[in-house]
Amino acid sequence: MPKFYNLGDIVEMKKVHPCGSKEWKIIRLGADIKVKCCGCARIVMLDRSKFEKSVKKILKNEKE
Repeated sequence: MPKFYNLGDIVEMKKVHPCGSKEWKIIRLGADIKVKCCGCARIVMLDRSKFEKSVKKILKNEKE
């Protein structure tokens, strides 16, 4: 079953970022997904397939 992501969602990644945070905010959606680290504000762009493999769970949905 495919997962649906929205702008502003906070997701937890499988790997820890060098700053120590696992939480990322989605700031762009498309074929590529741009995420911003909630710990150090670093911005990273990933292919959708790589992003979906790296996500552990959605922590906060923007709609909530």
